[in-house]
Amino acid sequence: MKSNTKIKQQLALLPHSPGIYQFFNAADKIIYIGKAKDLKNRVSSYFLSQANDNPKLRVMVAKIAIIKHIVVATESDAFFLESKLIKKYQPQYNILLKDDKTYPWICVKNENFPRLLVVRRTPKDGSKYFGPYSSATTVRFLLDLIKRLYALRTCNLTLSQSAIARRKYKPCLEYHIGNCKAPCMGKQIEEEYNLQIEQVLSILKGDIQSVMQYMQEEMNKAAKEYRFEDAQLLKEKYGKLETYQSKSIIVSSVIQTVDVVTVLVDEDIAFANFMRVVKSTIIQSQTFEFNLGVEDTKESLLSYVIAEMLNRLTELSDEIIVPFLPDQGIANHIFTVPRHGDKFKLLELSLRNLKTYQFERLKQIKIADPDKYANRILLKLQNELRLDVLPRHIECFDNSNIQGTNAVASCVVFKNGKPSKKDYRKYNIKTVAGVDDYASMHEVVQRRYSRLLNENVELPDLIITDGGRGQMEAVRKVIEDELGLKIPVAGLAKDRKHRTNELLFGFPPVQIGIKPTEPHFKLLITIQDEVHRFAVEFHRNKRSKAMISTRLADIQGIGEKTAQKLLIKFKTVSKIKNATVGELSKIIGERLAKNVSDYFINKKS
Repeated sequence: MKSNTKIKQQLALLPHSPGIYQFFNAADKIIYIGKAKDLKNRVSSYFLSQANDNPKLRVMVAKIAIIKHIVVATESDAFFLESKLIKKYQPQYNILLKDDKTYPWICVKNENFPRLLVVRRTPKDGSKYFGPYSSATTVRFLLDLIKRLYALRTCNLTLSQSAIARRKYKPCLEYHIGNCKAPCMGKQIEEEYNLQIEQVLSILKGDIQSVMQYMQEEMNKAAKEYRFEDAQLLKEKYGKLETYQSKSIIVSSVIQTVDVVTVLVDEDIAFANFMRVVKSTIIQSQTFEFNLGVEDTKESLLSYVIAEMLNRLTELSDEIIVPFLPDQGIANHIFTVPRHGDKFKLLELSLRNLKTYQFERLKQIKIADPDKYANRILLKLQNELRLDVLPRHIECFDNSNIQGTNAVASCVVFKNGKPSKKDYRKYNIKTVAGVDDYASMHEVVQRRYSRLLNENVELPDLIITDGGRGQMEAVRKVIEDELGLKIPVAGLAKDRKHRTNELLFGFPPVQIGIKPTEPHFKLLITIQDEVHRFAVEFHRNKRSKAMISTRLADIQGIGEKTAQKLLIKFKTVSKIKNATVGELSKIIGERLAKNVSDYFINKKS
């Protein structure tokens, strides 16, 4: 246990009761809030030496100076109190909702002749709030629809009965253009106005069908009473609602009213999607982004999101569809984890929303902060391969030859997810005859890392081979058996269509199940493509020079080294052919220069 007398004294005073605990640092600032079924056991566990494998958790525990607690009646009470306190104090090591106050809500004010307002906060003032909506466009569309259906006031007058009776107000422009019936002048009674508000509430709750049914009945009634203008007006409103409903996403008629919650954890950030289905129609969908706390799991994250939505909406559907069970239940609510059927399709739709949002956020990060994006990709790769360090320095090897001729190899270097071209290296294979990729790989890797060790230069965090198990074993023999190094080795293997489709790692190598569409797998493919390009380019240039050198070697007195001198100076055979004897003499002497000039003159004739 931590050798801090003050902490020990505080731990001794904790009860064996459900509640929440708060950790304060030396500056008396809350750094973490948690819930517990048994406060004494839970808080004491933080200070057991074997408990903190998480580095972030160790850092947090080291900062704890004061422990405070609040006892509650049940574990459920602790759950909701924890959520409210985290929202209020936003401790450094807790899960934090990002952009919490930016989402718009539609408010139906608690007043005489209620108004509709767009707000960003939801105080407990008796008003009714609907949302949050994922975009202001959706809010504007809804308000525009309601404005075309109902004549509601937009002024901020206090319409008390005494003020109306005294004729305190005068009708405004909205009355004269037909957008308001002037309740301020007593031209519209409160009962009639409130009937409109009830229908507005039904629309905002997603119960459009009941409003349409009411309009249908009123339209028929007006027609029977020969009030054809009223009937036509109701018909037009009915059509607008029908159009709005047709634009809504309709799900199976079997599913009436449910909420759907999904979460997706991506390193230190998490995403959550909430969808509400009312009478077989999706009326609300919103995605949140969180900064994860030190102890958060996907189960605790799901619980947090559900508590957050309950706090915002004041009530949730009786049935909540989830991908797995949260770590905390809610009284009078059923959690369903579907495996197939219509409810499972809803879950998949919610998850698609999440992945789309995640993809867009990663694109934003890539544009706004490339270094942060690269760090996230490398962190994913580290977690997939369970590496001890972040693979900031990656090296990849590839061989290139045609039937064993002009055999070469190349090494490309990526640092922080980007190519470091000044560190690229080319190798002529010296000790291998014929086609033997494994022996060639052995030679190149031996030469590469023997030199780095002799020069005391930085070694890579990860080595990748453009090949499967055989290539990996050739590299391992050099790295581990011959040089005694501990550098992780991975291999990229291709399928029958010559497409890279799997990542191999470890010895014996095992397949790491990463989808080719994942960003960190795409990074590996980029490295593989680059090393292949570099090797093929080197091989092509060498082969081309060899062919040219062979042609020049036909000239009397010109060997391969002399031919290379000429090519270095003049670049091409055509320029050598057109050069004067004087120009050639400066490179290879007058006698050989005359031989070259005579050769091309005779060739021409």
